[in-house]
Amino acid sequence: MVYSEDELYGMHPQRVFPGSASAVAFPLGGIGTGNVSLGARGELRDWEIFNRPAKGFSLPNTYFALWARPEGESPVTKVLQSLPPPPHTQSHGYHPTSGLGLPHFTSTLFRGEYPIAWVYFEDSDLPIKVTLESFTPFVPLNAEDSGIPGAYLIYRVENISPKRIDVAIAASITNPVGEVRRDRFGGFSVERGGNANDFRRQGRILGLFLRSNSYPLYDLRYGDLSLVTMNSHVTFKRVWLPSRWACDSVEEFWRDFSTDGKLEDLGIEDPSEEGQTYTGSIAAMETIAPGEVKDFVFILSWFFPNRIKSWDSDAEDLEDVEIVRNHYSRRFSSSWDVAMHLARRYDELRSITLSFHDALFNSTLPTHVIDAVASNITVLRSPTCFWLEDGSFMAWEGCFDDAGCCAGTCTHVWNYAQTVAFLFPDLERLMRRSELLVETNQEGKMNFRGLTSLGQIWDHEAAADGQLGTVIRVYREWKFSGDDAFLKELWPKVKSAVNYSSLYWDKDQDFILEGRQHNTYDIEFYGPNPLTGILFLGALRAAEEMAKYLGSESASSYAQAFEASSKKLDQLLWNGEYYIQKLDDPNEHRYQHASGCLSDQLFGQTLASLTGLGYLLPKEHISRALESIFAYNFKPNFWNHTNTQRVYALGDDAGLVMCTWPFGDRPSFPFPYSDEVWSGTEYQVATLMIYEGLLDEALTIIRATRDRYDGFKRNPWDEVECGHHYARSMASWGLLIALSGFYYDGHSNTMTFDPKINKENFACFWSTSKAWGTFSQTTDPQTGNIIPRVEVLYGDAQGMKVLACGQEINL
Repeated sequence: MVYSEDELYGMHPQRVFPGSASAVAFPLGGIGTGNVSLGARGELRDWEIFNRPAKGFSLPNTYFALWARPEGESPVTKVLQSLPPPPHTQSHGYHPTSGLGLPHFTSTLFRGEYPIAWVYFEDSDLPIKVTLESFTPFVPLNAEDSGIPGAYLIYRVENISPKRIDVAIAASITNPVGEVRRDRFGGFSVERGGNANDFRRQGRILGLFLRSNSYPLYDLRYGDLSLVTMNSHVTFKRVWLPSRWACDSVEEFWRDFSTDGKLEDLGIEDPSEEGQTYTGSIAAMETIAPGEVKDFVFILSWFFPNRIKSWDSDAEDLEDVEIVRNHYSRRFSSSWDVAMHLARRYDELRSITLSFHDALFNSTLPTHVIDAVASNITVLRSPTCFWLEDGSFMAWEGCFDDAGCCAGTCTHVWNYAQTVAFLFPDLERLMRRSELLVETNQEGKMNFRGLTSLGQIWDHEAAADGQLGTVIRVYREWKFSGDDAFLKELWPKVKSAVNYSSLYWDKDQDFILEGRQHNTYDIEFYGPNPLTGILFLGALRAAEEMAKYLGSESASSYAQAFEASSKKLDQLLWNGEYYIQKLDDPNEHRYQHASGCLSDQLFGQTLASLTGLGYLLPKEHISRALESIFAYNFKPNFWNHTNTQRVYALGDDAGLVMCTWPFGDRPSFPFPYSDEVWSGTEYQVATLMIYEGLLDEALTIIRATRDRYDGFKRNPWDEVECGHHYARSMASWGLLIALSGFYYDGHSNTMTFDPKINKENFACFWSTSKAWGTFSQTTDPQTGNIIPRVEVLYGDAQGMKVLACGQEINL
């Protein structure tokens, strides 16, 4: 075993990262709003709030600083960050606008448990403890409250000295409207200028409203940003000293703030000059008694409502480009409006976000499983996904550093994702409607890239795995929601999609797909193969169940096709250890897997197990194939692994490769991704292993995946494949479903639990289409009986029935 029993099954505190963990970037932001990320040093990084990815982009002069003066002593002023680790190899050193030449805290520790992050600041010069708590509200089943373009940054200061201490925290930010650009020397500019920083007081908030006079309402660059505080003792500097030397601006700000913890406004009223923008600051002050703790509550909010109405985000002419607006523009009129909303609902939104966090992280699942389940929620609130004014929800597969990657909510990638379906089922159903009602033609051919919604045409052959998996996902959404209108609306297109699959990929009508089958490996498989063949079985079972419910005569034909196909596929592809691709000549077509052991071979069974469709092939063969996948495809390290393809694991990393040829008959040119390691595939394989009782193997794979994302080598909140925040990684939510043995039937309003781990003392988060909360089962020390308990934390669970431990609970 690669890991000890405790490393696999132990329940420990989540990882804490030192400031030197330079890969850490914890996204803050809502569904469809973009992000700014919080780094391990306490810095704000990767400003992706302008409707496109922006890895590595930082705003100049943008940081928090603390001033502290113990009674009767001299003050100390420091930037609320630790310093970056080496190397420091910039050609001109760090630019003055980085603030890195100013005094910093000695060290930081970072703890991220999505959706909340904490930074612990340490410095022996200061007789105080400082902690940052930061989050964007996250409320499962409530996409609106989870889709707010802003974040709370709460600095909690504890006085650990015997003296009263005056403490001030200054928040500084550069007005980014008009696209901040840097030159080779590190200086910055904006396209037009005309930017203005206003200081406002309204309701519970005081702070800066950063805007521009240069862009009309529907210009792509139109927008504004607010940085406010809920503390009442506030001074401000709307504009830092303008100067051709950047150090002058920093000098004046730092001298002003360091003197007495207050800021003096310079009285600059004119908008910024052509090509220039402004930095501004606010400072909140509190007096803290010995042993007392006080919060400095800041809110960062943004409003950049316009995005290009195209999957091509690299338009050259920004003046005439057609735009579409983000969903949040329906609720808010400006970033100030957002800040007011967040301030007004601060206690409520913080409480419900903490409730979700506690319900998930107080689970008795192994530490690294909770980490995997929670950390990949970030994909939903990353630039990968966007939510438009008309309610459309769509996504890339992932993101380049500066643009989306692989357009159109790709069905053969999103097949794997489970997170949205269980946390925001309304959004998931929007995607099914688009795939069936918009992207599927009358013959049943489904576009696996849904470009139509943004006015583009996609004329490519259908993806067999994407199309068949979508049929299964329609069944999942229908059962989970109990929404018969949804099923009836989509059923005609579901039927045509299944029939198309039979006619197009099963040319001889023998219930085995042998035609040219485009798939998620961006190539075509020829001949019978387990990936599409087993997905076909799942689609037939799903179609049978839906047809049966609707009283359609086609139910019996789907059932007969399933029985015939299952029996024949098993006989044709089972080699005694796993399922192979049947080819007369494995080198007739490039990019096949032939007799190779494909990690994704049982993906159709994973979807069937998650959706309650039962076994698609003999149970003993499913279990044996999983054992083979682990035995042949899991690598404890990659020192001797040859991979001429993309590299996601190397050296001491462990992981599951996509395919191996244990009997030495590898094709001359196998499918292009065969030697790679995909976290989404690792999670779906581990999910099925859990269902089949292979817990050691499943937990080993999950542990290996999360160990690769250790904060130094890779970002724990950004699992990559064909891009950052890759959608397939949301397969990790299936781990929670499998380990808890959870199933929900929306028609009967019944939840079922059958934990696969820690059965005598088990606790987990659950969610249905109507409510969410916690489930636990504990052993009564007097009787030895296992007692189940359900707590509802949000939503309406009235009338819900819970089946667990051989008992029935009525809520």
